[in-house]
Amino acid sequence: MALLTNLLNIPIYLVVIIHIYIVFLEMYLWDTSYGRKAFNLTAQLSADTRVLAANQGLYNGFLAAGLIWGLYEGGVMGTKIELFFLSCVLVAGVFGACTSTIKTLYIQTAPAVVAMGVLLVWG
Repeated sequence: MALLTNLLNIPIYLVVIIHIYIVFLEMYLWDTSYGRKAFNLTAQLSADTRVLAANQGLYNGFLAAGLIWGLYEGGVMGTKIELFFLSCVLVAGVFGACTSTIKTLYIQTAPAVVAMGVLLVWG
């Protein structure tokens, strides 16, 4: 049973890893050539929006922390926590796709939808 639970958690771990990566991009790499390339920004725009991006990164960190909490909690309560935070990721991804770039649907929303589907069907 533990092996099955660990396998079913893989999509959630993936969402956590994606969000930790986003945290580093937005909080620490935003105003670097790597960050500018990732977000298609000019040097001026990345410099002007650095503080806003760091704030965004912090919120993405909260999403990752919430999912880690759900994984740690386990059981029915853990599943509820995971579903809540995956729902937040889904909404954030859709909002990002509507207001920024469609890539957000593939990078943020799709993995969350897969993880939610796995939880709802097999969790």
